[in-house]
Amino acid sequence: MSFPDRKQDEVRRMLEGPHPPVPADLGPRAAERGARLLRRRVLARRLMWLLVGLAVVTFTVWALVEQPWVAPPSELAPPLEGW
Repeated sequence: MSFPDRKQDEVRRMLEGPHPPVPADLGPRAAERGARLLRRRVLARRLMWLLVGLAVVTFTVWALVEQPWVAPPSELAPPLEGW
C-alpha cells in the first residue's frame, strides 16, 4: 500500500466509526460568538475610518497654516524697504 492510500484508508476508518456527541447548545454558542466577532470587526472598521478622517483633517489644517506650496522668501538680498 502506498503512502496516500494508507492515509485515505485511515480517514475512512475514522469516518466509519462512532461519531462523538455534539453539545446541545453548540448552535446558540456559535451564533453568539459570530455576532460578537462581527461587532468587533464593525467597531474596528469604524475606528479605522475615524482615524483616517482625523489624519485627513490634520493634514488639511497643517497645509492651510504652513502653505508648503509657497516658495520661501529669498534671503540672498536684503528686503527693499524705504525707497
